[in-house]
Amino acid sequence: VIFFPFMLLSGVAGAYFNVLTNTTIITLVCSFLVTWIGLPVIYIWFSGLRPLFNTKKEQKIKIVKSRIWVSFFIKNPVISIVFLIILAGSIIYILPRLETGFLPEMDEGSIVLDYKSPPGTSLDETNRILNEVEKIIVSIPEFETYSRRTGVEMGFFLTEPNDGDFLIQLKKNRKRTTEEVIDDIRKRVEATQPALQIDFGQVIGDMLGDLMESVQPVEIKVFGSDQDKLNELSSQIALEIENVEVIEDIYDGILIAGPYIDIIPDHNKLAQFNVTPSSFQFQLQTMMEGNIVGSIPEKEQLTNIRMIYPNSTKNGLNQIKDQFIFLPDGKLKPLASLALFNIKKGVAELKRENLKSVSIITARLNNRDIGSAIKEIQGIINAKFFLPQGYHIEYGGMYAEQQKSFNELLMILILSSLLVFALMLFLFKDFRAACAILLIAVFGISGSLLALYITNTPLNVGSYTGLIMIVGVIGENSIFTFQQFMTNRATGSVDESLVYAISTRLRPKLMTALGAIIALFPLAAGIGTGAQMNQPLAIAVIGGFIVALPLLLIVFPTLIRLLYKMGSS
Repeated sequence: VIFFPFMLLSGVAGAYFNVLTNTTIITLVCSFLVTWIGLPVIYIWFSGLRPLFNTKKEQKIKIVKSRIWVSFFIKNPVISIVFLIILAGSIIYILPRLETGFLPEMDEGSIVLDYKSPPGTSLDETNRILNEVEKIIVSIPEFETYSRRTGVEMGFFLTEPNDGDFLIQLKKNRKRTTEEVIDDIRKRVEATQPALQIDFGQVIGDMLGDLMESVQPVEIKVFGSDQDKLNELSSQIALEIENVEVIEDIYDGILIAGPYIDIIPDHNKLAQFNVTPSSFQFQLQTMMEGNIVGSIPEKEQLTNIRMIYPNSTKNGLNQIKDQFIFLPDGKLKPLASLALFNIKKGVAELKRENLKSVSIITARLNNRDIGSAIKEIQGIINAKFFLPQGYHIEYGGMYAEQQKSFNELLMILILSSLLVFALMLFLFKDFRAACAILLIAVFGISGSLLALYITNTPLNVGSYTGLIMIVGVIGENSIFTFQQFMTNRATGSVDESLVYAISTRLRPKLMTALGAIIALFPLAAGIGTGAQMNQPLAIAVIGGFIVALPLLLIVFPTLIRLLYKMGSS
């Protein structure tokens, strides 16, 4: 039942983990059918073959050995209470200090290097700069092959001629990690080509960025009414966050478009020669980019006909001034005599989000978790910047996706716990038992948090899923223990029934826990291709199993004894 609430998980995280949870549900249903129908048939079939064998063995009745230590723990509830207090204290201590992320990270062995040369840079100059970058990439010992695109990016959409990316493939057998190679390339490019703006990532992360609003871990959105003020704030914030540890590829979000030519018509001259502003604008546009003057049918659709001056894309300022404007009487007049020409260095591009002007500062993290980095950035901005009235800051990018997924996963965790509680109440019709099972299931999360904290693994969508799975695992194991206790309760005392139930279920519980830990160990150790994607989940589940054993074998029977002794009295 704990997997059904995962349908509430949306976005990229939902697309990935819904496949995982659906696979788990199908596997559990199939395993139930095999044990319910398949195993009895196989047992009966093999039992029918027994007469064919001459060897006979005397059947011995196995007597479950009573575990003295079980009686010791249930009669000393202080030990269980102290253990629960320690677990509660560990949760309170670890949660604020635990690193947080979004999706599990992995070393893909490939690098995406996005680049942008200064606005207005010619294609030839951009190509010259990139040839120097190519020499740096080829000189890296881990380099295997690369490809370069200019004017297009990973999503195969057109961009400016000074924009594009490199896709670099590294050797499989290499001494340095992908992040270390990225640091090396970044330092060399920044030292030799300071004018080139660069941004690094990996292929899967870059593709996820096409599915999300932004793939950048740090994205600071400054909203306001005055674009010049927004640009000023963006520059100041970008300078301040440079002091934050291990933040790389900082971009202030100010994109200068230009240079450009500003053509201002002389309205007095236009009136003198009877040239209307609309006629002047139409002729000028025909010179520069052309105008649609008609259409022709082609393959069951209409294709527009654009009229444009020859070689218009190659005109410089002098060639534009030498162009002619047609007067109403058919005569020609030089364009320079009817308008003024100003050359502008360029202005910042205007950006809007939800019809509001915005400036977006972005950055990447180098071996640091999103949660602590954003917390430090928020502290710096709150302490050093006082925004004017009507201005505010929002945090987007991967951090916003993380917060959205964490809120959904918290709701899933609560719903899963309530479903476990409802299932126990339905099975046993005992409110006390359902409360005890829910309590130890929730405390089992502390084991997952401890494992993540000790191994320095961030709490992300994968490890959060492991926390939720532990609630179901503990609930499942407690069913058999309590069922055994209720069976023996009809003929024995509370203490005797508990000791017998724990002694009977001791070996299955140990086998379940050890089997799961052994099976998940390769994933937790990051062994195998793609294991890093599920490593946080495996670590969280293993930690939960380790703490689940004392909870199920010591704390749970102690709680049952206290509840039933109190009920009897």
